[in-house]
Amino acid sequence: MRLPLAAGLLLVAAALGALCLGTPVVAPSRLPDLLAGGGAGAGTTGAGALDAVVVREIRLPRLLLAAAAGACLGAAGLVLQEALRNPLAVPEMLGVSSGAALGVAAPLVLVLPLPGWAHPLLAVGGAALGGLLTLAAAGFGRSPSAVLLTGAAVAAALQAGLLVMMVMADRLDLQLIFRYLMGSLSGRGWDAWGGVWPWAAAAVPLLVLCLPVLAVLRLGDADAGALGVRVHRARLAALAVAVLLIAPVVAVCGPVAWIGFLAPHLARRLRPGADVVGWLPWAAAWGAVVTVWADLAARLVLAPVETPVGAWTALVGVPAGVLLMRSGRTGPRAAAATAAAGTAATDAGRGGDPPPEGDGAGAARTRPSGGPAPRAQREPAGTQQKGGSS
Repeated sequence: MRLPLAAGLLLVAAALGALCLGTPVVAPSRLPDLLAGGGAGAGTTGAGALDAVVVREIRLPRLLLAAAAGACLGAAGLVLQEALRNPLAVPEMLGVSSGAALGVAAPLVLVLPLPGWAHPLLAVGGAALGGLLTLAAAGFGRSPSAVLLTGAAVAAALQAGLLVMMVMADRLDLQLIFRYLMGSLSGRGWDAWGGVWPWAAAAVPLLVLCLPVLAVLRLGDADAGALGVRVHRARLAALAVAVLLIAPVVAVCGPVAWIGFLAPHLARRLRPGADVVGWLPWAAAWGAVVTVWADLAARLVLAPVETPVGAWTALVGVPAGVLLMRSGRTGPRAAAATAAAGTAATDAGRGGDPPPEGDGAGAARTRPSGGPAPRAQREPAGTQQKGGSS
């Protein structure tokens, strides 16, 4: 119960800070009245009406958007890492975020008359294109390291396309694109929230269907294929679910960096005995917590100047994720590996084989196929019986 309580307290504290802090400062005791009706007991009618507008029309949708964006990115990061069996497989390193950003920035620079509802579709198309290019160039994930290196190259190529778009843009569009590429929640209201939550709701049942396949893919391609899983199609399906989670967030908020890297590692580190089914809700929860806190820092640390939220998530997410990976190598994973080795040795002893008595015994059991046979196998049966009776 300590872990859910800690996560809940962190999220509640961040939510209170997001709704109360800023200009104007609102007391927590007034929040129920402001959220429900709009300042009936505020004392001064004008001030109460202003506080109600600020809380309900500016801070509340921004809080909900930050929580939803963090949850989507955290869940998508876990799906990508488990599907590719690589702890560094994050949207920023696979061309998914860069592709979505290019799909949104290109119509803005090229002055294409598109309605607002088309931007998420362009982001989905760009994210799918970046992910498919990465998987196709890397042989659809046959080697996790190849996928990571190829994804970095694809992301660099897509970012070069973004630089070309920035060169072509005028000064006003350049400022908008630059702030967008850093990842920002500034000025996002209920329309932005409406552009994210339907996609997130549509991805939830797909995530539930994807979890059993992810659990099998963790066994390796050969074992998963032996169990009847079509590995390439399963990876494409996992990529499609991740794109459905990432692209709407990038379309509205920009590429908020490294949430998909930090949140899954937090889930694994804090729940080492769980599996993919147990990690997914915690990856989404920690993604929401980190994003809400990062947005609060972006609003308040350098006030009245507001910094991009993506700068704070990258500043905190990268070193924290690296520390979690390093501690995981010598922590619960190493203990689990040691326990598994001990269990295997015990099972071998129960099966009738003699327990190992040193390096020589282990070498005798695992001799190469081309080496000489042991002496007991080279001698005739009668000689063995004589030697045994003497």
